[in-house]
Amino acid sequence: MTTIDQPPMRFPWPPVILVSAVALAIILGSVIPLPWLRGPFAEFLAGVGALIIVGGATLVVLAITRFRKTGTPVAPTSSAQRLVTDGPFAISRNPIYLGGVTILIGLALVTHNAWFILAGFAAGIAISFIAIRPEERHLDRRFGKAYRDYAKRVRRWF
Repeated sequence: MTTIDQPPMRFPWPPVILVSAVALAIILGSVIPLPWLRGPFAEFLAGVGALIIVGGATLVVLAITRFRKTGTPVAPTSSAQRLVTDGPFAISRNPIYLGGVTILIGLALVTHNAWFILAGFAAGIAISFIAIRPEERHLDRRFGKAYRDYAKRVRRWF
């Protein structure tokens, strides 16, 4: 396998990071609950949170669907076959990760557990270093100027 064909990572870190963030927020929320708003405003925020979760999940589904339609593997442990720049990839270079972190933020509002917000930001930072940066190097090696031009037009997260 040549350098250009090597996948960006050998272990699927992003889903592990996101699931770990959920577990950590649940555990911390039960052991060390953080203060949360009460009353009608908290219920309004729960409704907003549900919409945020739906938006994040929709973003993930649209991005996965776009990958599949172009014949590019979804798994971060696979080498990219095509540079996908349309659909949700026209607004974010990482819509699957953005959707996952967005879901965590929505869960904070729905469950009244502020740990999900902190876990979401921590997961986003971890994914940036552990997954996104290696993926960017992989895409640069694989697609060269086309990827660099795309990276100039579209931001990493949003």
